Amino acid sequence: MSFVSPFRVPFRFWRPRRSPNQAVLSWSGKTLAYVIARARKGGGFEIHAMGVERQEDRTDEAFAQRLQSIGLKGAQVHCMLRPEQYQILQIEAPAVAPEEMRAAARYQIREMLDAHVDDITLDVLRVGDGRQKGPQHIYVIAAGNEVLKGVLELGEAMGWDLPVIDIQETSQRNLQALAGMGGSGSDRADAALVVSDDGVAVITITSNAELFYTRRIDVPSGLLGNFWRLSTETHRPEPADYMPVDEYVPDYGGDLGGYEQALPSSGEKSQPASGHTSHEPDDAQRFLVEVQRSLDLWDRTWSSIPLARVQVFAGLHGPDLASWLTRELGTPVEPMQVEKAFSGLNQVSDSDWQLCWPLLGGLLRAENRAL
Repeated sequence: MSFVSPFRVPFRFWRPRRSPNQAVLSWSGKTLAYVIARARKGGGFEIHAMGVERQEDRTDEAFAQRLQSIGLKGAQVHCMLRPEQYQILQIEAPAVAPEEMRAAARYQIREMLDAHVDDITLDVLRVGDGRQKGPQHIYVIAAGNEVLKGVLELGEAMGWDLPVIDIQETSQRNLQALAGMGGSGSDRADAALVVSDDGVAVITITSNAELFYTRRIDVPSGLLGNFWRLSTETHRPEPADYMPVDEYVPDYGGDLGGYEQALPSSGEKSQPASGHTSHEPDDAQRFLVEVQRSLDLWDRTWSSIPLARVQVFAGLHGPDLASWLTRELGTPVEPMQVEKAFSGLNQVSDSDWQLCWPLLGGLLRAENRAL
């Protein structure tokens, strides 16, 4: 089964003349982050402009004029939704024809939504690369109609050619494929942890350039400042000793090895593993445990595809976060490096870097592939 993009934009008979430049942007909470780039000969992209514009007290007309001044009027645009703008749900693929998949998924996830099923637009994406045996699973991406309406209205006002709207998980997947080129191969997996400045971290695990696993983790306030410097011991937390896995764990044919049975009952809490006393604040420790929990869950459910690397992006704090996770998890963690494929990244300010960085994955989107 092949999936294209979530939230296809209706066809328009008139489209603006195409520019050789590509723009990728997000529009959330009256904040617009953008990247304008052109493909380089020989591969990669030259960044012409990138940054963040906040509407704040500007009128719609004044804001549109500002966007026009930075080169976004009439642009060919790919929009990326931020995690707070949609839900991503994993279910077993309904046994229906491909053209009926969305309708069947809508019925199946109606009780899992944060909004009424009539108030959302959804699309579906296959989990994995389709080579796995056993029941197949899909991700259902559900965005509120009001969210999409806001994006489309801004695009109409700016005369954008807006063929697709993507999500952060697929942008991360594209960047992981770029960062892993010449690396692990299709029989290994790569994990990426991307920490935004809005208190959410998105974990994605990919193999063969396809998305196999994703999860969101709340980031405690101040984690990217000083929390890991408070630790004086190296220890490996065990999620099974801290909290249960309470979300749905699909069966991909891997051996869970009694993992679920070994977990404590809901609400039960025991001491950190290995007899170590953590010097991390409680909220930093919880974040650490949730990261470890995700990696352990991958090892149990996808034992046939071992992790080749774990990479992180956290803006200027990426190297520090990678060092802290390496020490605390006992697993090598590296900062995610994709800069060689993009020239001109120094145009964005340090404060806006975390908002703009995930958009780079939209530049790598291939029109003829899944999402």
